[in-house]
Amino acid sequence: MSMQQNTSATATARPGSTVDAAEIAKFSRFSAEWWDPKGKMAPLHRINPLRLGYIRDAACRKFERNVRSLNCLGGLRVLDIGCGAGLLCEPLSRLGAQVIGIDPSASNIAAAKLHADKSHLAIDYRCTTVEEIDPRERFDIVLAMEVVEHVTDVGIFLKRCAALLKPNGLMVVSTLNRNWKSFALAIVGAEYVLRWLPRGTHEWNKFVTPDELTKYLLDNRLVITEQTGVVYSPFADKWSLSSDMDVNYMVVAEAMV
Repeated sequence: MSMQQNTSATATARPGSTVDAAEIAKFSRFSAEWWDPKGKMAPLHRINPLRLGYIRDAACRKFERNVRSLNCLGGLRVLDIGCGAGLLCEPLSRLGAQVIGIDPSASNIAAAKLHADKSHLAIDYRCTTVEEIDPRERFDIVLAMEVVEHVTDVGIFLKRCAALLKPNGLMVVSTLNRNWKSFALAIVGAEYVLRWLPRGTHEWNKFVTPDELTKYLLDNRLVITEQTGVVYSPFADKWSLSSDMDVNYMVVAEAMV
């Protein structure tokens, strides 16, 4: 969820990078709490099973795998961009995927490596950015989960993501829509009223509408094949998939033939 390698809170982005130094510093401060389900990353823990299932199901449809198999992602190379301390990387690895998790925060990567070692999982964690990955590397699946609303240039960022996909690759993006409803719920509600997230976690003007995301992806020869909203029910106290994409939403995109 943060964008550029640094060990301090005063990071500066490198030339040509889409990372935002302030975002790195922001999420680096939470490194020690990533794996605490009741800490500052509690919202991610609560939504994680839903987004994991969405990624798994999309991948199984695309690559014709048995979704019920414990090794359904076996042999697939997955890149998780802005992986934080590995909340998605670990369950993907348990499903058989060869997972590469990247994050520009050195403290996040350190926390990720420590937790993976304790869990006896072989995950390739790298303190780097998508722009710095060897351009010859290719992946079956590229994930940008809760990332695009934190970069400085969404178009350039997605261009680099698209370039890392194999010809039949799959990209999954989750982000926040930009409208008054998302401002009320994702900013005022989540950060100020319910205090699910620390104040200042998100900047509303950096949210991305579905139409904008569609255009960015098409510009990079990626077409959306699936999309869904993600909504929270306070009565059931759970997140679920929905046709309502007004606030949180996820999309699956594939390379155009």
